[in-house]
Amino acid sequence: MVLEGNPEVGAPRTSDLQHPGNKGSCVLSSPGEDAQPGEEPIKYGELIVLGYNGCLASGDKGRRRSRLALSRRPHANGVKPDVMHHISTPLVSKALSNRGQHSISYTLSRSHSVIVEYTHDSDTDMFQIGRSTENMIDFVVTDTSPGGGATDGPSAQSTISRYACRILCDRRPPYTARIYAAGFDASSNIFLGERAAKWRTPDGLMDGLTTNGVLVMHPAGGFSEDSAPGVWREISVCGNVYTLRDSRSAQQRGKLVENESNVLQDGSLIDLCGATLLWRTPAGLLRAPTLKQLEAQRQEANAARPQCPVGLSTLAFPSPARGRTAPDKQQPWVYVRCGHVHGYHGWGCRRERGPQERECPLCRLVGPYVPLWLGQEAGLCLDPGPPSHAFAPCGHVCSEKTARYWAQTPLPHGTHAFHAACPFCGAWLTGEHGCVRLIFQGPLD
Repeated sequence: MVLEGNPEVGAPRTSDLQHPGNKGSCVLSSPGEDAQPGEEPIKYGELIVLGYNGCLASGDKGRRRSRLALSRRPHANGVKPDVMHHISTPLVSKALSNRGQHSISYTLSRSHSVIVEYTHDSDTDMFQIGRSTENMIDFVVTDTSPGGGATDGPSAQSTISRYACRILCDRRPPYTARIYAAGFDASSNIFLGERAAKWRTPDGLMDGLTTNGVLVMHPAGGFSEDSAPGVWREISVCGNVYTLRDSRSAQQRGKLVENESNVLQDGSLIDLCGATLLWRTPAGLLRAPTLKQLEAQRQEANAARPQCPVGLSTLAFPSPARGRTAPDKQQPWVYVRCGHVHGYHGWGCRRERGPQERECPLCRLVGPYVPLWLGQEAGLCLDPGPPSHAFAPCGHVCSEKTARYWAQTPLPHGTHAFHAACPFCGAWLTGEHGCVRLIFQGPLD
């Protein structure tokens, strides 16, 4: 066995890596070591899975939820690279047998592997995300079904890795969060097989990519009213930034982007090839609307007593507590091509164009006719503006700037495609703009 690195740096002590915070899932209720009794723990940020509109259909439970706050742990559990070994492959299993020793194994050939040992880092907290329900995964994420809706159960052919990625957060201000591809498994290892994309960096170290990759997009101008979509990049196992591969699982890596980093920003999108997550910082969440504000907007919209221009019935958005089941009798419906809001009616069908195609009685445009639902995941909103626009064709309602931002944001789909989608339900957007301004008729009296 050949040891590379500083020979004076010994292997990390097993006891250093076995703090209580390293064994369980993310602890949200325990204050950090610097917090006083009764104080809230320091929050690094929150992860929101696109497509669930505030809660899983079966309810948020434990580590399986639509939104998770990452808070400072009672004890640091971060790790950092220490020493690198060149060994023969038969010795790999022996070298990886210590469950207390974090390491990344790069298989170069049948007779040659490189193992990078990691040591305890008292300055960072580590959080792991993936499809696995094992204890080392802090946030369990399963596939969001493309084309609308989300699946609560595990997918039979999931493309999300069991150990998809890890986020390391600095325990001291400004609490910087960095993302890395791949997470450590139950044996505290990351294993990149012979077919995985891997390479030696110019400084003699190793790096690589996971099978389906971890993609990140930082919005231009922050996540605010002036935001614009950024450029999708791929994050390596060591946290370096690369341009996208020709296809999601191609063995040839993209080009290194030296002027960009893996530091998460407010509004950064993380795509795990099957689910997309939004990162919100505490400062960013302070600018976002609250659930109370969303409820006040709903009540204000209903207080205006909008009416169906044909049936003359009064329309009202249902309470979110009722859940999204069958539309309510007073539910507003919209023709998504023109934006005219009506109550439900059964006329105007154009069956030759499809079962959902209707002709608007006001302007004669033919298109989908769907019920309107208020977007209830406040963290997906760029501003607290009034609910004036709806996504097409799903009918989720939000502010104009929120609707226009998501309508022009391409989200990864499959191995090499991108498509804008409703952030509240995951439905692919259609039409020229992907959203429509709502046209309500006020009461005639």
